[in-house]
Amino acid sequence: MTESKSFNRTATVLLTVMVVFAMMPILLIVIASFSSESSLIRNGYTYLPEEWSFDAYYYMVKQGVMIVRSYGVSFLVTFAGTAISVILTTMLAYPMSRKSFKYRNALAFFVFFTMLFNGGIVPSYIMWTKFFQIKNTIWALIIPNYLVTAFNVILVKNYYQNSVPDSLIEAAQLDGASELKIFFKVMLPLAVPTVATISLFTGICYWNDWTNGLYYISNEKLYSIQQLLMKIMNNIQAMRSNSNASLIGTGAIELPGTSIRMAMAVIGILPIMLIYPFVQKYLVKGVVVGAVKG
Repeated sequence: MTESKSFNRTATVLLTVMVVFAMMPILLIVIASFSSESSLIRNGYTYLPEEWSFDAYYYMVKQGVMIVRSYGVSFLVTFAGTAISVILTTMLAYPMSRKSFKYRNALAFFVFFTMLFNGGIVPSYIMWTKFFQIKNTIWALIIPNYLVTAFNVILVKNYYQNSVPDSLIEAAQLDGASELKIFFKVMLPLAVPTVATISLFTGICYWNDWTNGLYYISNEKLYSIQQLLMKIMNNIQAMRSNSNASLIGTGAIELPGTSIRMAMAVIGILPIMLIYPFVQKYLVKGVVVGAVKG
């Protein structure tokens, strides 16, 4: 009992130290976003800036309507893309895990092949824009790159094979269950841990994505938050490098640049930081339930 308490105290201290070190870079980003541009130029990044400033956030507030709209696009794409991805990934992994499926090895080969080779950016762009015509549609932010990934498919397929006993599937078949019913009533409920994992990974990929918007979106109404922030940063760099100060009215050197980068980072990660604790709670619960049932 004493050894258990000692271990718990030691583990708590170590984990607390690790959390503090992990949070320090995030705290530095937040502090830098509230620092004046001149202090950042003179002293660099510091936890105790000599001059505080809200200029970066004032500039971002001026983009208010665009930022709110871009947040809406990012939330829609993240939610819809993650939901569709989980459904397609788990359904594709199911036949690959069934030994009775005749073409499981061929299907596994094609999935694994996509991990090693791809057509490249130019053929992909031509395919999505000329044949599927998804340019400047919401589907351009959902379908390419992240909808179904080979890694997630193989992850779910291995979980099915290693954690769901064949006897359970045979019992369902004896009860007259169809393959579709076996998938939704047996396989999917038992795969909660891996479904939660791929949902988290896929959701973060969709939220952080800006390449799909760069390649396929030119309509500002469809800008995701990451693409909008990148455009704002490019505009600031162009104005700062322009020698004609009258283009921005107050002088190019006064426009914050470094602090705006930090403010954009804060705006980009803020939703993830707010939502992740709730997602983690269900993720841990799913892992525990899945382990007990497995």
